[in-house]
Amino acid sequence: MANVMTDKRLKESDFEAAAKELAVPTAAVKAVTEVESRGSGFYGDGRPVILFERHIMYRRLKDAIGQQRADAFVGSHPGVVNSTAGGYRGGVAECDRLDEAARIDRACALESASWGLFQIMGFHWQRLGFASVQAFVDAMYRDEAAHLDAFVRFVKANLAIWAAMKAQDWVRFAKNYNGPNYAANKYDIKMAAAFERHDTEDARRQKGTRHGAR
Repeated sequence: MANVMTDKRLKESDFEAAAKELAVPTAAVKAVTEVESRGSGFYGDGRPVILFERHIMYRRLKDAIGQQRADAFVGSHPGVVNSTAGGYRGGVAECDRLDEAARIDRACALESASWGLFQIMGFHWQRLGFASVQAFVDAMYRDEAAHLDAFVRFVKANLAIWAAMKAQDWVRFAKNYNGPNYAANKYDIKMAAAFERHDTEDARRQKGTRHGAR
């Protein structure tokens, strides 16, 4: 399992490819990854990290089967179908919540979880260019490089976020990516500090590579 999990981790080449795609410094991609992720995109058993949102499930169900039937599931499965957020169990137990919701409606359930390193909501699948929500989830099971690819797609689909990342305007990035309460968690400050550190490290590495080639 250890080797499998190692194979799933991001490599330097993944950061470089993402940076090239977004036309930003590699350090910018590394900074966002460091601050926005929880260290790993996978649980120890190889399943991608998720957080299930029961209020999103309720909304998706209303669109799929109508409010009356959706309300019936609020009564019978309030932990996974609800008009309000909550019911979180945390960690791998979130997969149990997803499984319960999937028995009600699989597509709605997959769309109602945030996935992987960057916790991108499943309902974004079409906007990100995936053929189906299942195709998006299949990518999330693959490796962290697929998580980073989904993040790149997400950024390119959100011009304000992309512009902020290009400018290394971390206040604007955090406000658009994390929402109006970004300052409470100091997302902008953390990303600015991480960017400076990674930028310095990358410059030092590149200098060493040039000297080593002589």
